[in-house]
Amino acid sequence: MANSMARSFLQVAATEEVAPPLRVVQIEGLVVLKIIKHCKEFSPALVTGQLLGLDVGSVLEVTNCFPFPIRDEDEEIEAEGANYQLEMMRCLREVNVDNNTVGWYQSTLFGSFQTVELIETFMNYQENIRRCVCIIYDPSRSNQGVLALKALKLSDSFMELYRNNNFTGEKLREKNLSWVDIFEEIPIKVSNSALISAFMTELEPDTPVAQCDYERLQLSTQPYLERNMEFLIECMDDLSMEQQKFQFYYRNLSRQQSQQQAWLQKRRAENMARKAAGEEPLPEEDPSNPVFKPIPEPSRLDSFLITNQVSNYCNQINGVAGQSFSRLYLMKALHES
Repeated sequence: MANSMARSFLQVAATEEVAPPLRVVQIEGLVVLKIIKHCKEFSPALVTGQLLGLDVGSVLEVTNCFPFPIRDEDEEIEAEGANYQLEMMRCLREVNVDNNTVGWYQSTLFGSFQTVELIETFMNYQENIRRCVCIIYDPSRSNQGVLALKALKLSDSFMELYRNNNFTGEKLREKNLSWVDIFEEIPIKVSNSALISAFMTELEPDTPVAQCDYERLQLSTQPYLERNMEFLIECMDDLSMEQQKFQFYYRNLSRQQSQQQAWLQKRRAENMARKAAGEEPLPEEDPSNPVFKPIPEPSRLDSFLITNQVSNYCNQINGVAGQSFSRLYLMKALHES
């Protein structure tokens, strides 16, 4: 009986379906408003919060959220923050609100969010949650008339390398991993319940007035472009320093290989003399010799993240510049007419 039960359990485990890949993040409109309100109230300070919802097939539903208190680097305050999260989730459970953690949200400044801290937070969440996402909101980008909201997750291949802490060039080539494969952006779908949609329909006036979004007509983009250019220059300086580390590593590696070849030639000449004298030859490799001590290769993670950030800044500058030219040509046409 026990064997049959064990076999049945093994059969169930073997036939268990693999979870489908995450295709879309469905966020309720109220959650989007909460995230925007929290991030804009404390801007330019960076804030975070918890995302609650359900994991249903290939859709991750975000139905609620709550903000984290702003904490310092104090262990007691960090412990209070953890207790605050547990207490909030307990209260939500008591009022029959979704309290399953599906990730977190955070604000960013000019799109500068691709850091090692973000990856470490992802890995901490992955220990307890099978699938989670991070919602990034940029108030500075939204001031240009665009809803700067995106959902990110780490790729499976990158998480495997990060767990092994092996970001050498050989491993990256073996996994065919490049800097664009660190994060995966998941499409966001904003939805509302039928009750909220009906309520919004009732709130609409009988004679709707054309909505005026003056942020889209703002002609001055100079401060935003200047800050992006400043951050881009800083990233290029950091990338140059990372390249200098690799150049230094390859110079040392080339020097070590030359020393190894010189030592081997000397040892082989010595062994030929020992053979002629009828003595036993010495081994051609000596692990105790510092010449044969391997030089550790620097990690490529920082350079990958900096390259990602450079690409993000370039895309933002390109998008804002294109929109600015369109508005300027529009104003020119209106002025001439």
